[in-house]
Amino acid sequence: MDDSPGCVVREVTEVEPGLVVAMARLVPQLSSSSPPPDADALAAIVGSDASVLLVAEDAGTAGAADGSAILGSMTLALFRIPTGLRAWIEDVVVDEAARGRGVGEALNRAAIERARSEGATTVDLTSRPSREAANRLYRRLGFQERTTNVYRLDL
Repeated sequence: MDDSPGCVVREVTEVEPGLVVAMARLVPQLSSSSPPPDADALAAIVGSDASVLLVAEDAGTAGAADGSAILGSMTLALFRIPTGLRAWIEDVVVDEAARGRGVGEALNRAAIERARSEGATTVDLTSRPSREAANRLYRRLGFQERTTNVYRLDL
């Protein structure tokens, strides 16, 4: 996977207690309206053919059982539709204490490479305008803002 100085990006293939602890720390930094996933929810994500959960870990403490090494995470969704394989980046979050260290870039580069290797021809994402640093990163990585309407229906 793509790494940045000081961090290693890996795909989560099994849910360990440290991951649950790390997500309980990270998800509130991403969303105040969604609770962190428990072990069962994480197992459903990891076990799905349509999603890839990536984590960035501090290179010096990677694999720490308490989850403290996890600096950030993201989900890459891969799904087939009649016009081809689509890739979508969702729920990118970097721990506040690790921001500015290239963690988000390493996660995004790993997701882009994974999407490319799976045969996707494009990768999409959305980002709130208030996330200025994230938006600068996406533009620097080559993402182009699209003129489109995004609709949501709360269920």
